[in-house]
Amino acid sequence: MVLDLSRLLSRVLHPTPTGVDRVEMAYARGLLAAMPERLRFAAIHPTGLYGRLPRERTIAFLDATEERWHRQGAMPMRALRSAALRSLWALRPRPARAAPRDRPNLYVQVSPNNLTRPALIDTILRREQARFVCLVHDLIPIEYPEYARPDGAALHRRRVDTIVSRADGILTNSHATLAALQPYLDRAGRTPEIRVAHLGTEPISALRPEGQRPYFVCVGTIEPRKNHLLLLHIWRSLSERHGPHAIPRLILIGRRGWENEQVVDMLERCPALVGCVEEKGGLPDREVQAIIAGAQALLLPSFAEGYGMPVTEALTLGVPVVCSDLPALHEAGGAVPEFLDPLDGPGWTSAIMDLAGEHSAIRDAQRQRLAAWHAPGWSEHIAILLELLHKLGA
Repeated sequence: MVLDLSRLLSRVLHPTPTGVDRVEMAYARGLLAAMPERLRFAAIHPTGLYGRLPRERTIAFLDATEERWHRQGAMPMRALRSAALRSLWALRPRPARAAPRDRPNLYVQVSPNNLTRPALIDTILRREQARFVCLVHDLIPIEYPEYARPDGAALHRRRVDTIVSRADGILTNSHATLAALQPYLDRAGRTPEIRVAHLGTEPISALRPEGQRPYFVCVGTIEPRKNHLLLLHIWRSLSERHGPHAIPRLILIGRRGWENEQVVDMLERCPALVGCVEEKGGLPDREVQAIIAGAQALLLPSFAEGYGMPVTEALTLGVPVVCSDLPALHEAGGAVPEFLDPLDGPGWTSAIMDLAGEHSAIRDAQRQRLAAWHAPGWSEHIAILLELLHKLGA
């Protein structure tokens, strides 16, 4: 079993992880625990070379990466660059050993890295004599090109074509993602082994900060499909009516993405948001978890989602969730969250005002429903993966 770690190697200069980074790490940890003797690591190195990665050095790299993600203070850029260079030198690719002809390798890739280069993927699969297993996160750039970069739809279509035409096994993170992928498989006339495996949530224990002014939190890259503009207009209206210091704060956690002129203009130039809206990016995991734990609620007014990890993380901490009425978010949160249309400004305002109060009907109802909710775990996801791998390798 060969696990591709190209994504994590490409992110050695980034102090905090994206969702895809976390998934690749979870696969590495889960498969190391489940099949330590059979697991091998490989990557397309940032130098452009492909090959196997030395095992012990790879494990040390995984340890160091997780330590960087969890570190409380920001790592100085000079130290980050030095650590990155050491890691890249230690993880120089080695040639792969060919698999026995009667038992091919299984090559697993969970990130979109390099899927726009089908000829390269073909070369890797030939060199590894491997069957190809992929995790599909979403088809959002194709379904909603208006929320992607100008070339995003075309690039993602190439990734999907690579998966559809080559994968022997496919996992999707939700039934919603599978429904979006199925027409491409039907048109190609291919029937790979397919499983749906919801993304796991790590056990979280974060202390709720005391003595702070009440606040709400929104987690995710600041990009058009996340619909931050709705929340900013609500907070501007509340601030103009009551004053910026008499209302709960809104904390936006996430880096700035693309095509965000209106959102950035409001964040930087709207006087009514000063003192009541705070933007935070590049935070270590513990600080993000602590902020979520102390929030009145997590707000997620997205127009499109492939799954919804912030929803599961908030519910794991017992924090109420108000999110868009999307199939993927129903899969993530079950019956617990308050589901609203992402364009229903009055509905969102009403829910926010209810949750801002000391006595909240929405909060009480969600606490009751939370008792029947099960947080998805990575052990369950990896078990589904192992069943798929066993079937393909049998």
